[in-house]
Amino acid sequence: MLKISAIPAFKDNYIWLLQRGNHTVVVDPGDATPVISLLKALSLNLDAILITHHHADHIDGVNELLRHWPAKVYAPKRSQYNFPHQAVAENSIIQLGALELNLVVMELPGHTLDHVGYYGANSLFCGDTLFGGGCGRLFEGTPQQMYLALQRLANLPEDTAIYCAHEYTQHNLEFALSLEPDNVALTQRLADVSLQRQKGEPSLPSTIRLELETNPFLRCLKPAIQHAAGFNPSTAINVDPAEVFSVIRSLRNHY
Repeated sequence: MLKISAIPAFKDNYIWLLQRGNHTVVVDPGDATPVISLLKALSLNLDAILITHHHADHIDGVNELLRHWPAKVYAPKRSQYNFPHQAVAENSIIQLGALELNLVVMELPGHTLDHVGYYGANSLFCGDTLFGGGCGRLFEGTPQQMYLALQRLANLPEDTAIYCAHEYTQHNLEFALSLEPDNVALTQRLADVSLQRQKGEPSLPSTIRLELETNPFLRCLKPAIQHAAGFNPSTAINVDPAEVFSVIRSLRNHY
């Protein structure tokens, strides 16, 4: 049975650990120390490393991990790295035989231009593209690129489990509620997440269904979100939802 669990790192990062038997894969190991500690304590082998984008808090642990295990590294072809890796692009298939798992690569430019996600077994490892209740900042891409990337994810099966790389959910939902105060599902989710965080539990994984109900960046066609972005929903037939996205992304930057 495939097991997926979070390894906390830094202030709010999650390094996702995929495990079947004593074989494992990690996603975005920005820090090697907690990964090494866990794998050594449980006598687990590291078979592969998946990288979603080039930011330091997602890759800085790779070389140290490779000193302990001869893992295969998969990373986006659009960036250069200082470790051996296999470059991946749209529709690349990652065959993780020891985990009995195949993942397909989705190019998701926006947060960075090289950003990819890994999708398979009804799960998505999406780095800093989609967050619980939010999305990543635009460091390199355009609002149009990020909006289109998020729409690709929104069209995945609604029961897809979402494994993103940061614990930002509570603050994201507080912002979302400022835009949609009458959203009952959002109010309930914020209460649930607040309780999880009080207990020290991760708010993740999420699901596409939950994000469609509560994440303003996937709700740019909703009248309440358009109104919050300064558009009149009654006359917004021709409004580009990417423009709505751009406005609320800017609002979130300053929230």
